[in-house]
Amino acid sequence: MENFRDGTALSHVSAAVLHGLETWQIPLDAVHATRNRSGGSRQGSGCVLHSSKFTEDEVMSRDGVRVLSVERTIADLSSTLSFEQAVVVGDRALRIGVTTLDELNRAIERMGRHPGHAKAARAVRFMSDRSDSVGESRSRILMIGAQLPIPEEQPDVFDANGRWLARVDFLLPEHGVIGEFDGRIKYRRDGVATRDAEDVVFQEKLREDRLRHAGWVVVRWTWADLQTPDTLVARIHEGIALAARGNGPMGTFETRKLAGQM
Repeated sequence: MENFRDGTALSHVSAAVLHGLETWQIPLDAVHATRNRSGGSRQGSGCVLHSSKFTEDEVMSRDGVRVLSVERTIADLSSTLSFEQAVVVGDRALRIGVTTLDELNRAIERMGRHPGHAKAARAVRFMSDRSDSVGESRSRILMIGAQLPIPEEQPDVFDANGRWLARVDFLLPEHGVIGEFDGRIKYRRDGVATRDAEDVVFQEKLREDRLRHAGWVVVRWTWADLQTPDTLVARIHEGIALAARGNGPMGTFETRKLAGQM
């Protein structure tokens, strides 16, 4: 392919794959590359050839192949993908420590008057280095988009005696509510839970019992619940209302640095 000549580099979703980033719902049926020029983009069978200026400090080598940097890749994808897809990609990059928000913001600044600048900047402002999964990223997008309180992500929760209870996905400390995205339970093809899954369910019940005993209201959801966002938002509001009728949680929480964070 001529797009591997000097002056060209793998880009967009192809670069994301090489960088080990999340590619949730992004088509992988074509190789994407970018030529270092201002115009002349084209698309052929199994190949999308973009044209956009870049500098050599935006290029790196992966498996002997020229590829645009993580920051440039996320900037490019954020200007072309849906908001949700872009945030998922950026969250993963930040979580595994291959870039920082400062580096992403610099990449956005370098876009200048690019038509997708505003779109990309909005996505980057929303990205977080505390999301452990696609489901957690989508959950955060849903919660903030629905104007729910902005949650603490991955905080450690302690009881009134300082005993560690759990690290939770989302915490609304002012409202006494914990939110948990559950994407971990595995089932056999016949729909019956495996022994490992049954053990996970049991351990999660014990964990939730500890949190509820400390006064927290726990709202749990799954992949399926993300497909009915209005219903999920209503459940979270119900959790907030339920917590307001109680005495409030006993204990504290702490948002610590996570493994892999820069």
